Amino acid sequence: MANIILLGPPAAGKGTQAQRLVDSRGMVQLSTGDMLRAAKTSGTEMGRQVAAVLESGGLVTDEIVIGLIAEKLQQGAAGGFIFDGFPRTLRQADALAALLANHSLQLDAVIELVVDDTALVARVAKRAADAQAQGLPVRKDDTPEVLEVRLREYYKNTAPLIGYYWAKQQLVQIDGMAEMDTVSAAIAKVLDKA
Repeated sequence: MANIILLGPPAAGKGTQAQRLVDSRGMVQLSTGDMLRAAKTSGTEMGRQVAAVLESGGLVTDEIVIGLIAEKLQQGAAGGFIFDGFPRTLRQADALAALLANHSLQLDAVIELVVDDTALVARVAKRAADAQAQGLPVRKDDTPEVLEVRLREYYKNTAPLIGYYWAKQQLVQIDGMAEMDTVSAAIAKVLDKA
């Protein structure tokens, strides 16, 4: 069992790699993006607030995200947890450490998927085009304009986490531009050492 954070800007491949870990190791992916999208469609007042923030490319409040994560930790996970999209700020990193301690858990590794911003814009455009070609709905946050806002937010708020976890000797950087299988193999190596 291992508990990890996947760090990287939007469209870096965190969701894809997390799903592979769910399938291969029985881990539970805690994707704040997925949890927030589910809240957005719930029709509740909180859902409407989340929808407005997501569609503008902004970030929801720490209290909402921390509450969602706390609920999931209470449910437990035999294979460990993958934190995908959380923490996004230093304050959230401290909150996560407290949440894990409250559940007698620890953070085993922080894996940063290092990517090129120009390639990310191309990935998002391709993801949207692929969805349209298959007759699937295109996520409102899958546009180059919203991605640019999300990238600015990432670099402003989340990038400091790299130094934070590096100082704690928990950060491992992986080339997120490599082939999917290569990235998966690199992540597996990290987990096998944890």
